[in-house]
Amino acid sequence: MNKRLKQLRKKLNLTQMDFADKIGSSQNMLSGYELGRCKPSSVVINNICKTFGVNERWLRTGEGEMFVSNSADEEISMYINSVLQDEPESIRRRFISALAVLSDDDLRAVERFARALLRTGAGDTEEQGKDQREESH
Repeated sequence: MNKRLKQLRKKLNLTQMDFADKIGSSQNMLSGYELGRCKPSSVVINNICKTFGVNERWLRTGEGEMFVSNSADEEISMYINSVLQDEPESIRRRFISALAVLSDDDLRAVERFARALLRTGAGDTEEQGKDQREESH
């Protein structure tokens, strides 16, 4: 399991400190898990699976896919929960807070902008923002 934990952490592009913080553990404990010096408890394994959407069978045995498939609602819920774990001044948290107070018309404008970003990629967002402003005038 130690190699799979490290593989998971690398796949998520997290440092040991960041991964440990997200699961409520210490960097030293995570290092011990990854090096095989100690084995995570069932509570820790469950927390890893819930936090990152990991297939518990894969984590324990290496069988199956690394991540479980979630419904769109489950993905949204997991994202919101992860945003709530962020620092209060993080960009994700500030953005969600801003969305919470927008009118329906404003939300539709944000949706159009987001869909345009998804269609074209996030490449030239400054130019796309200019295009969006021009469309609204």
